Amino acid sequence: MVGRSRFVGLLLGLVFTAAAAVAPVGAAASPSAPTAASTSTSALPACSYQDVLTSRTGYADWDKTLLDPIYMVSSTYVPPDLRLASDAGITGGGKVRSIALADLRAMTAAAKAASRPIKTTSAYRSYATQASLFNSDVTRLGYDEALLHTARPGHSEHQLGTTVDFGSKKTSDTSADGDWAHTRAGRWMATNAWKYGWIMSYPLGKTSVTCYNYEPWHYRYVGRTVAAQVVPSGLTLREWLWQQGYGEPLTVRLRVTRGIAIAA
Repeated sequence: MVGRSRFVGLLLGLVFTAAAAVAPVGAAASPSAPTAASTSTSALPACSYQDVLTSRTGYADWDKTLLDPIYMVSSTYVPPDLRLASDAGITGGGKVRSIALADLRAMTAAAKAASRPIKTTSAYRSYATQASLFNSDVTRLGYDEALLHTARPGHSEHQLGTTVDFGSKKTSDTSADGDWAHTRAGRWMATNAWKYGWIMSYPLGKTSVTCYNYEPWHYRYVGRTVAAQVVPSGLTLREWLWQQGYGEPLTVRLRVTRGIAIAA
């Protein structure tokens, strides 16, 4: 038994070390509301730049996967059900997962009906695309500023296929200060997007907890049930996911699910 435990511990250590090469598993599924028993009591970690494989790497965990400057998915994470965003009746191009299409279609129609039409400016991004974007920003802004401006490859919510950068469909819909949140479409989104399951990931004044600059155009789809819990909590999506217990590294989750106690 002792020899087997040591072997398992070594195996788990190798899994953690080779995190970036681990492919996600599972298929898309409907979101399930977290239970009180899953709530984490540990404090949200300060912003730091690491490459730790997030605990929820399955495609069915689309509403639970925590990505930030610490936690990431592997370079092989490619959602299996990507569809053209235009299938939801929105212009601008890009792809999203099929699980987000119905609510994207409903939100697009509602924004149009309110005379605040929206479009996509960026949707799904592969690991390689994100790497190119980050490297470009390093050249343009410098490394430290790029870290606040753009997620490193594997850390971007866009790789999940459930995140969209939105813009105003009408070219005349601009704001005097250049803040998209102050455009007609931007204001409508800030007030209504959550009703369709879309949450602004990086709100104003929250860089110390989101670890990224304010991005009023960046929305992640978590489904209507989860969104209806996040908004009244007053927490950012990163804080809320961590509070639900979704922030532990993959190795911790493996230890719990397999019931194996391994000395640190």
